[in-house]
Order: sequence, then structure tokens, then C-alpha cells
Amino acid sequence: MSDVATPRARLAEIDRELERLQGQHDLAMSAFRFDEAHALLPRIGSLEDERRSLIANLPAAAISAEPETGVVAVLARPRRVRRRR
Repeated sequence: MSDVATPRARLAEIDRELERLQGQHDLAMSAFRFDEAHALLPRIGSLEDERRSLIANLPAAAISAEPETGVVAVLARPRRVRRRR
């Protein structure tokens, strides 16, 4: 892999893991299992720190603030109904 591809792959892996852990945290909080939710916070914090350091070390061109453009569906204007006279 190239020098940028490896950190980007790790960044994607961290994003997936963070999403999973944050979902577990939200479920635990909504079920009033505060001890379980509190136990997830150190792991979430360490992953967020690792994510920040990876982003800081990636070249600016590799980080895109804007999503990639693609085809966007445009809704058709409704036709005007003509009244009969």
C-alpha cells in the first residue's frame, strides 16, 4: 500500500469502530445502564485521540472537507392542472 493508503485504511477502521462503540454507548444510556456506558468511554476516547493524530499526519490533499460530487436527483416540477372552460 502507498504511504497514504495505510493511514486512510486505519482511519476507516477507526471510524467503523467508533460508530459501533458510540451506538453501544447510546443504547446503554437509553436503557439506564450507566455503568456499562461509562465503561465504554475510555475506549471511545482513545480511538478519538488516535483518529485525531491520524488526521493531523495525513497530507491536506488526502483529507476532503467536501464529499465527492455525484449525480443528484432533481424533483420535477409539478404540472399545472388546466381547468376546462
